[in-house]
Amino acid sequence: QVQLVESGGGLVQAGGSLRLSCAASGRYHMGWFRQAPGKERDFVAAMTWSGSSTLYADSVKERFTISRDNAKNTVYLQMNSLKPEDTAVYYCAADRDPLRNRPLSLPGTYDYWGQGTQVTVSS
Repeated sequence: QVQLVESGGGLVQAGGSLRLSCAASGRYHMGWFRQAPGKERDFVAAMTWSGSSTLYADSVKERFTISRDNAKNTVYLQMNSLKPEDTAVYYCAADRDPLRNRPLSLPGTYDYWGQGTQVTVSS
């Protein structure tokens, strides 16, 4: 069983920045999702295990950046120019078998999930 541990959430004013971290050991494709109250879990960003490819939701392109440091077994989500609509619980997720080549934007692709970290952006 893989444990994913997110950190870095908090309260920030609109236009501010936060960096989320997710500790996860292993060669997994990694994704970030978010869920606002009363809404479905939405895709935010993903990166292949090698770091060679990334994918972003249109709503966060040019503002968010996913990265990973495999030496530290950590994936990051740098969030800049935050907006109130970015308020949600953010989850990291791991695809344990990248060879399956499943779509990285779909929650069903991922086998392991973190507990989530709250991000609140005030206007």
